Amino acid sequence: MGNKPKPDDRRDNVDKIQFNIDNTIENYRLAKEMINKTDDVSTKRDLIEKNKRRKESLENMKNEIKDEAKAKHNDYK
Repeated sequence: MGNKPKPDDRRDNVDKIQFNIDNTIENYRLAKEMINKTDDVSTKRDLIEKNKRRKESLENMKNEIKDEAKAKHNDYK
């Protein structure tokens, strides 16, 4: 049918990753506030687990943004 895949455009990857990092940090902060406010043990446990996964994701995104920034600096070669 002549459909061609879109070319790989990585120019805004750093910005996208940074946006995701910022959102994850905000969600982490809000969850911590909720943990401190709630008395529900189940809710606390769930939020603590989510924040543990968020911390792991943040580390991965920070590594990814370093790689993307390096690639951008080298003109994606």
